[in-house]
Amino acid sequence: MYSNSLIAGQPIPWLATPLVLPLADCSVRAGFPSPAEDFSGKRLDISEILVEHPQATYLLRVAGPSMTEYGIDDGDLIVVDRALTARHGCIVVAILDSEFTVKVLHQVNGTFRLKAGNRTYPDIVPREGQTLEIWGVVTACVKRFSR
Repeated sequence: MYSNSLIAGQPIPWLATPLVLPLADCSVRAGFPSPAEDFSGKRLDISEILVEHPQATYLLRVAGPSMTEYGIDDGDLIVVDRALTARHGCIVVAILDSEFTVKVLHQVNGTFRLKAGNRTYPDIVPREGQTLEIWGVVTACVKRFSR
């Protein structure tokens, strides 16, 4: 079994113990309620939804409110796939001068900037001599509402 938090750089042992949960045969409306339906359904391994490349996928816990406009909040877990190629508009985990950050990659005419999802945070524009590495692409966010 594995814990909810993970230190960066440690792979997720997704295949060691699959987390198989029941999947209801109905949808849940986010508008007006619908009559209750039968809830029997197949079982689904949650990693089938969240993970495309198991050997290159990691969980990281978010610290701070810089991505709230994208639904990524302080304390959430993000699923990061290092096998994907980051493109303009992707939410990425980047390393800037040896520090991890999660931001939106903005790439135009060969110049890069990292944009926050919170208007109170400035864009990060690498300066001369700074090292920027795109570590992986964020593919999902796992959040807990209440206990």
